[in-house]
Amino acid sequence: QVQLVESGGGLVQTGGSLRLSCAASGGTIRSYTMGWFRQAPEKEREFVAGISRAGITTRYADSVKGRFTISRDNVKNTLYLQMNSLKPDDTAVYFCAASSQQLTNTLQSVHSWGQGTQVTVSS
Repeated sequence: QVQLVESGGGLVQTGGSLRLSCAASGGTIRSYTMGWFRQAPEKEREFVAGISRAGITTRYADSVKGRFTISRDNVKNTLYLQMNSLKPDDTAVYFCAASSQQLTNTLQSVHSWGQGTQVTVSS
């Protein structure tokens, strides 16, 4: 299975932007549907965005539609999440994920997770 390492998190003010990256090793991400999840304190992990193997199809949680953009570079073996117009409710640990299942409204049967990167949005 592929190993995933996120980066790019940090502290940003409301309305600001961040770009998360997820670098893969030990395998190629072109074989996998990829996605981002997040987990806020005392809340369950939730799906944020997903992207198909070729990057043609994307899916987003309603809470981030129009503000976040998921993309992938299969040559660089890297997944991205561009986050704009950030809100305090976006504060969470963000996780990169890989699945061998086709993309649906979420990412199913995740077999590889990153360690997470903290995003904090101040009001």
